[in-house]
Amino acid sequence: MTELSQYLNTFIALFAVSNPIGNLPIYLGLTAAKSVKEQKQTIRTASLAFVIILLISLVMGQAILAAFGISIASFRVAGGFLIFLMGFHMLQAKTSQIAHTKEENEEAQTASSIAVVPLAIPLLAGPGTISSVIVFAHNTQSWGEKIGLAIVILVLAGLIFISYSFAPAIGQLLGKTGMNIVTRIMGLITMAIAVEFMADGLSSLFPGWK
Repeated sequence: MTELSQYLNTFIALFAVSNPIGNLPIYLGLTAAKSVKEQKQTIRTASLAFVIILLISLVMGQAILAAFGISIASFRVAGGFLIFLMGFHMLQAKTSQIAHTKEENEEAQTASSIAVVPLAIPLLAGPGTISSVIVFAHNTQSWGEKIGLAIVILVLAGLIFISYSFAPAIGQLLGKTGMNIVTRIMGLITMAIAVEFMADGLSSLFPGWK
């Protein structure tokens, strides 16, 4: 597999797990009463926060795991299980309670800004996305590959910025049914990624298993 195809697969994986299209209805609901200027500021701040959160995960994620004495194999299994649950909810066109709870949504309705919380985290750069970045970072062999992964994150943030800038138009174009279809497809991809994570983790923890 070439480096380009690896980065493309990583991009698709992060896009599926972060599920920006599936989260569009939540964004539209939370910003319905805001002015166009406020909406644009929200999108800019959320995209920047998304990049910062994932770049910190890329650079420091493994060190944080090591500080707690957690092996990457164990993290693969736990992270894979978490992502699997999220994908299962996406397959039903539902927002997972792992990513965004009802209480968090109610609190966001009265918050002065939703850009960082809950839009950037936990909706876009939630536990599943962060777990994926840490696992992908572990798979890199050099700083050049880490920079490549950082570029993937920047491209994804750019796509989120563009898509959320045209959120009302995308919402009208796809409709509720269209966004549910996209969410279900992303859920299926997410669950497949989760199985790969768990399989790799279990094979490292139990190398004798076939």
